[in-house]
Amino acid sequence: MDLPDQQLIEQLRRGDRAAFGQIIDQHQRAIFGYLRARLTQPTDAEDMTQEVFLRFYQAQARFDSTALIRPWLLGIARNLLREHVRSVKRRKEVAWTELCLELESILPFESSADEDALLHLPGCLSGLGPSARQAIELRYRDERKLIEIGEHLHRSEGAVKLLMHRARQALRDCLHVRMRKSDRC
Repeated sequence: MDLPDQQLIEQLRRGDRAAFGQIIDQHQRAIFGYLRARLTQPTDAEDMTQEVFLRFYQAQARFDSTALIRPWLLGIARNLLREHVRSVKRRKEVAWTELCLELESILPFESSADEDALLHLPGCLSGLGPSARQAIELRYRDERKLIEIGEHLHRSEGAVKLLMHRARQALRDCLHVRMRKSDRC
């Protein structure tokens, strides 16, 4: 039987290892799924999932026991992703992770909404106009700089910035519409 988060935190603070095990059991799949959707290597997601729970355990004294555990764990995971992006800036999978983090910054963050957004993202990307989709792909898949994207699309750097801004807004709007529709089903 799953105990409420507040009770688990109280038991954990009293040194109950079983409570920590139950926290892991209840949240590990969601945390791994969140990380796996944003990383190209499953082993990186596995390692980061372990790191999330280690950081949670180390910082449990700062946790507000009236709050829910999963949002806090997802916050730790998000911070780990940002650290990962900074540490492996040259690797190709960073581009997908960066796009996910950028979209999170413009979407309201909820774990279920976040998972829904990832399901709808490919469809929203395909709904962009050809120039916008190409600019997004060049930026996030090929990790091109704005000036390089401008040269490729025969546009100024300022025009590319505006195109990228509008493309991200269109993605946000599309995700909102599709997620609302899926909530009704």
